[in-house]
This record gives sequence, structure tokens and C-alpha cells, in this order.
Amino acid sequence: MRLKISLLKEPKHQELVSCVGWNTAEELYSCSDDHQIVKWNLLTSETSQIVKLPDDIYPIDLHWFPKSLGIKKQTQAETFVLTSSDGKFHLISKLGRVEKSVEAHCGAVLAGRWNYEGTALVTVGEDGQIKIWSKTGMLRSTLAQQGTPVYSVAWGPDSEKVLYTAGKQLIIKPLQPNAKVLQWKAHDGIILKVDWNSVNDLILSAGEDCKYKVWDSYGRPLYSSQPHEHPITSVAWAPDGELFAVGSFHTLRLCDKTGWSYALEKPNTGSIFNITWSIDGTQIAGACGNGHVVFAHVVEQRWEWKDFQVTLTKRRTMQVRNVLNDAVDLLEFRDRVIKASLNYAHLVVSTSLQCYVFSTKNWNTPLIFDLKEGTVSLILQAERHFLLVDGGGIYLYSYDGRFLSSPKFPGMRTDILNAQTVSLSNDTIAIKDKADEKIIFLFEASTGKPLGDGKFLSHKNEILEIALDQKGLTNDRKIAFIDKNRDLCITSVKRFGKEEQIIKLGTMVHTLAWSDTCNILCGLQDTRFTVWYYPNTVYVDRDILPKTLYERDASEFSKNPHIVSFVGNQVTIRRADGSLIHISISPYPAILHEYVSSSKWEDAVRLCRFVKEQTMWACLAAMAVANRDMTTAEIAYAAID
Repeated sequence: MRLKISLLKEPKHQELVSCVGWNTAEELYSCSDDHQIVKWNLLTSETSQIVKLPDDIYPIDLHWFPKSLGIKKQTQAETFVLTSSDGKFHLISKLGRVEKSVEAHCGAVLAGRWNYEGTALVTVGEDGQIKIWSKTGMLRSTLAQQGTPVYSVAWGPDSEKVLYTAGKQLIIKPLQPNAKVLQWKAHDGIILKVDWNSVNDLILSAGEDCKYKVWDSYGRPLYSSQPHEHPITSVAWAPDGELFAVGSFHTLRLCDKTGWSYALEKPNTGSIFNITWSIDGTQIAGACGNGHVVFAHVVEQRWEWKDFQVTLTKRRTMQVRNVLNDAVDLLEFRDRVIKASLNYAHLVVSTSLQCYVFSTKNWNTPLIFDLKEGTVSLILQAERHFLLVDGGGIYLYSYDGRFLSSPKFPGMRTDILNAQTVSLSNDTIAIKDKADEKIIFLFEASTGKPLGDGKFLSHKNEILEIALDQKGLTNDRKIAFIDKNRDLCITSVKRFGKEEQIIKLGTMVHTLAWSDTCNILCGLQDTRFTVWYYPNTVYVDRDILPKTLYERDASEFSKNPHIVSFVGNQVTIRRADGSLIHISISPYPAILHEYVSSSKWEDAVRLCRFVKEQTMWACLAAMAVANRDMTTAEIAYAAID
């Protein structure tokens, strides 16, 4: 992946640009020390001056009122807040009319941010105060008082906490009085910018010590960059939390959420004081010290599946390569590509207006249908259908473009769903609740109604990541999940009267994946890569579970590796430095699964005799007992004594 940068020959502003903000996916506003507010239209490449501020007002920060998700356009949605050096913040309409100016701080107001619902505004200033305002600009509370200027502020994902800078410290303060405040030393220099993402709950910080860092919401360090030549002046998360951008003097970086860098560009910009991502996450804009506004598109994203490699070469063009015969196909789209997914012999691409479904057998005639909203934030695929998530809801479509269902539950926020918190199989959709992290909602895929008697799945601890198995009968559908203690648990999706217990499969598991061809589960434990060849063994005969595992040392993957995919018998793992590693596991357990699912017991026994492995016999024993084939079970148990 890299950034494709566009920069005008002559800057539109006479002085440094202090802040930029996207109004729509194609429209950007920029403010500068020359007191101008300029609107950029990217479709027509036109710029127009919206308003000239009074000469004593120097703008510092700008933030658009959030586009309320799923609610029809409100009148307020077309305003932004502008903070300035005279101690005020201004609510300004899209057309440039100053609706209201509010005296907020002594000295400059250094940052202002709306919360996700648009019900409150937080401002911070040189006087070290953090203040919360209503959306009409009435003071609600002074949250905190620092001895030093507060340079940057961000809301927590649930809009109930505020993160702000205090010199070299970062502080997270909940809005409730008397709640515990979290504070830690984050940098060796003054911290200039912070950002907190609502999807992955991670925090970015940038400082005068020339480093940028990634933290979790408990203040634990996840990544620290090498020192750059100049202070890092801006950081910003992409909306879906997969990428972030870093700005410094003549420098723009694109990074993965784990911290390693995809691309480093050196545009002639001076310092980049402010970075903002467009709503669909395809491009960024930066406010530059030399009066320029820099635009950058994310291109050259890659998707791989079996023999196919798909690359986004331009905003509207994809290249498909079959690595077996080197055949190359070009796919052209009418609008720019926002999200794509390649799996189960289909490529699903969403643009700003439409969804395209390609079969890997035929790249020439995709199936096309229109989207309700253009900002698809997630595409998940199963063998028979795929799931689209956008700001308004969750939609399930078959590969021939039929709309199947749209599951809903109370308090659903689709903007924070990601691949770890939603899972899809041929008959079930599972979604982790955000309000109560111990709960998983289960839906029938075909109707979108809650499964069974409508009871959800609840666990004693908070759940981090969920995954449904892909094969087998609906009644045997299992869901595996990792909880806060890093325990891997498994349980049945269908519950008949009696409460089926949740059973622990392993401990210290960081990441997991089901195979797409049979119900084999793999996971990365502390120092081991583990494959559960037949996870259902826990329901049949727990004593032989250790015999059905395959383990190998995983120290070569360094810390924090992540399983990207598990296709056939190939597992792909991404290391913390961004490199990909492929592991092949034995093909025999998958063949065994296939024999057993079609009740070919003699073939299964023959296969085990041929392979002569304890694990195979143990799997066969458990499978035979589960399917009540006692003769085979007898042979298999005899083989493992």
C-alpha cells in the first residue's frame, strides 16, 4: 500500500495552513493564518473562498459537526467549530456565516472536538483548562485544570471519557465525577497531538521527542517509532481503525494500526500541522506550513486468495493476476473504490455508489447493484453470501445480488463494527455487543431474526474477538471466542432448552481463525502456534483433546503476530513488523473431516492406517463417538491405546 500525493504548484493560502476538515467525501475546508477559509471541491478541482475572518482572529483547529448515523440530515449537521487565538470558539455554517462566537479560554483555544453523537463539544486552551460545552455553545462543566497548555484532545469511543495532553503526560479523564483518572508519561518531549479511534480503541500520540506511539486504552505501550529528524506535528486514525497517518516536516507516513509503516512520502510542504481522513477512509488531507494543502490517496492495496492476487492500482482501477498462468485482467469502476474483499471464489468491491460482485471464474461480467449509503466500512464473506456494514445498518446479500436480510438489535452502532467483532457463516451471523461486551447476538442469516428462542450468548468476562466455524450442519454450528483473560472458549450456537456450557479450549490465545474448507481452528498462543484439528472433541471426550492438537514453536513470529487468513491448509500470519509468513499444515485432517461428514468410515480408518499418526486416530475416535459409530470408535481407541 502507498500514498499517491497531489500538491498544487502555487499554494492557495498566503500564510501557513493551520487546520483542514472534510465536509463530505469530496469537499474539504481549510483555514489559514491569512484569515481565509477556503473550500476545495475534489470532483471539479475548484477552490472558493468561503469567508474572510477579522484580522485579529487566527484559526487553530476545525472540526465538523458529526454526520449523525442513520438519521436524516439535520440542520446542525452543516456546521463546524473553529477555535482561534483570541480565546474564542466559533460555530460557523457551511456557507461561512458565523452563527455564534463564545468566549472560552484565557489565551488561545488550542483544540475543539465534537463527541461522536454531536451532543457535546470539548475545548482545551493555553490556560490549561478542559471545558465541556453543549452543542449550542453553553458551558456545561470545566472538566480539569492543568498548569500547562493543553495542545490536543480526543473523545473516548463511547463519548464518556476525554483524553488530553499535559506536557509529557497523557491523561484520560471520565466525565463522571469521582471516577478514576488514568495518567502516564508518554513521551520525552511535549506531546503535540493525540487521536483515539472508536473501532479499535487504540490511542495515537505524537511529540517533540520526534516519535509517534500507539497505546491501548489502559495506557500500555503497543508501539514506539524510531526518532525522526523533526518533531511529529500531527497524527490521525483512518475511520475504520486499520491505518493511521503521521505528519512531520516535509514528511507524510502511512502506517498499519500495529505501528509499522506502509509508505513514507517526502512532499514539499513544510511541517504538516493537521491531518484529516475523508469519511470513507480512502484519502487524507494535510494542513501545511508553507500555505499548501496536501492531498493523498491510499492506493496499491492488495488482496490474495488461492491463485489470485488483486491490486488496487488507481482510485478506480483494479488489476487481477492469476499467479498460475500469469493472466492479467483489468477491472474498471465508475466511481472510486472504497472497500473490497476476496474470498470463497468471489471478489466483492464497494464504490461510493455501487457494489460489484465478481466470480473468479469470470472477471468480465460483474453483478452490480446500488448501495443505500456510500460509506461501506466492512465486507465479510462466507461461502454462500456476504455482509456489508455501513453507517446505517448491516445488510446480507447473496452472490447473485439478492438482498437477504438486515439484522438489528437495540443500541446497535454499526460505525464501530470490525472483523473481530462480527462473524458470518452460511447460516448464522454473530455480532458482539458494544454496550455490554460480555454478550454476543446471534441471528439467522436467511431472515435476520434472532436465533432460536431469541436468547443471546453471554459469557462471564468481556469478549475481544469472535469467529464462527464455516462447515457442517446448522445444528452443529460452533462459535469460538477470545475473552479479556485471553482464554479461547467454544460453544454451540443453537441452544436446545438446557444451557450448553461454554468450554475453555486454550489459554493465552491472541488471535484465531477457522479454516474455510473444514472445521479446523488455529490460534497463536503465547509461544506456540496451535491447530485444533477437531475442536468438538471437548464435547465428546475431553481426555483425548490434547492428542488432537498440532503445536509448533511460534517464537519466530516475534511479538504480537496476527492470523490474516486460513485457506485450505495454508495459514497466513502477519508479524509485528508487517512481514507475511505462510505456514502449511497437514492436509490429512481435512480429508478425514470430509470422509466423516459423508459417513465413509472405512475410508477414514484406511486413511488413519496410511498416515500412522496419533493425532489422526484421536480425531477419528472423537468423530466416531460424536456420530455414534461404535465399531470405528473401537478401532480408533485401540490404536491410541
